[in-house]
Amino acid sequence: MESENRDLLVEGAKAFEVALEKEAVTLFDRYLTELLKWNQKINLTAIRTEKEIVLKHFIDSLSVYPYLEAPSSLVDLGSGAGFPGIPLKIVEPAFDVTLVDSVLKKVDFQRHVIRTLGLKGIEAIHSRVQEKGSPGKMAGRCDAVISRAFSDLSAFLRLAYSFLRKGGLAVAMKGEFDKREVDVTSESEGSRYTLQKAVPFCLPFSSFKRTILLFKKQ
Repeated sequence: MESENRDLLVEGAKAFEVALEKEAVTLFDRYLTELLKWNQKINLTAIRTEKEIVLKHFIDSLSVYPYLEAPSSLVDLGSGAGFPGIPLKIVEPAFDVTLVDSVLKKVDFQRHVIRTLGLKGIEAIHSRVQEKGSPGKMAGRCDAVISRAFSDLSAFLRLAYSFLRKGGLAVAMKGEFDKREVDVTSESEGSRYTLQKAVPFCLPFSSFKRTILLFKKQ
C-alpha cells in the first residue's frame, strides 16, 4: 500500500472512532494486495485503484463501528469481497463474524483472506439466503446483521429478522439518505422493528454520500 493511502486509511478510520495499530494496518495492506491480485482473475469489485479501495471499501466498512458493541456476533449478508465483515474483524478481534454470500468464487476469496491474515472467530459461508429462507443454527442468536449489498431495504430487513435475537440490530449501509424509503420501510416493518437511528454522512476526504440505518428487532 502506498504511504499516502496508508495515511488515508489511518486518518479516515479516526473519523469513526477507530485508532489503527501498526498490526491492523499491516493486515489491511495484505488484504489490499490479495484483493488486487484476485480481482485480475475474478470480478470481486468494480473499484480497482488502491485509493478507491481504501476509501470506498475499507473506510466505509469501518463507518458502522461506533454503533456496534464488542463482543458481538455479526452476520454480513451479501458480503462480496468481505465488506464490511473482514475490516470490522481486523479492528475488533472480539467480534464473532459470519460472512454470507451466494457467489462461491467470492466466498473462496473470503476464505483465502481469512487464512492469509490469520483471523480467528470468523467464517465464510456459501449460501443463497433468499432461497433457503432460514439461517439454520444462527436463528435468533445474532446481535447484528449488516449489509451493504441490498438495494431493497425491506428485503434486507425481512432476511435479517430470523437471524437476530430480540433487541438485535439490522444495520443497512446505504448511499445518499432517502427519507421516503426510510419512512415507508419504517411504517411497513413497524411491528417487527423500531428505527433507532438514521445517520447520513460523507466519507472522510471525499464528497461520497452514505447513510447508516439502524433497526432494532422488537
